[in-house]
Amino acid sequence: MAIDFAPRRSVEQVEEGTELAPRFDSDGLIPAVTTDFHTGELLMQGYMNAEALRRTIETGEAHYFSRSRAALWHKGATSGLVQKVRELLIDDDQDCVWLRVDVAGGASCHVGYRSCFYRRVPLGANARGMDLQFTETEKVFDPKAVYGDAPNPTKL
Repeated sequence: MAIDFAPRRSVEQVEEGTELAPRFDSDGLIPAVTTDFHTGELLMQGYMNAEALRRTIETGEAHYFSRSRAALWHKGATSGLVQKVRELLIDDDQDCVWLRVDVAGGASCHVGYRSCFYRRVPLGANARGMDLQFTETEKVFDPKAVYGDAPNPTKL
């Protein structure tokens, strides 16, 4: 099944129509926010290129574009932590997608935590010193056991 995206012809078509006409940025990417289908917990934010969006739609499993590796990335292909897409939504401008997923293995973060958002930034009077506060203390899996000594995909 080949997924074709509609050309963007008008504001009305994009905002009120039934055609999928995503707007990719100058790098060919669209942001993708991913949450747990059952709890609504924010798991991660990534990017998709047209191929990743097509494969996600075709397979029902999340695919992203890794900016640090400049490559298509099937979430869970290495770790087994596959994200089964239960619902895929697109925003009003069709320039951001929201994936509501079930996660095999219960984690989405390559660091081993359930969510990629595992630290809180202090606000207001508590911001003095700006030490990040961990919101998760237990890792779901050991990244070294899963990925070995592969380089960390995060660019420093």
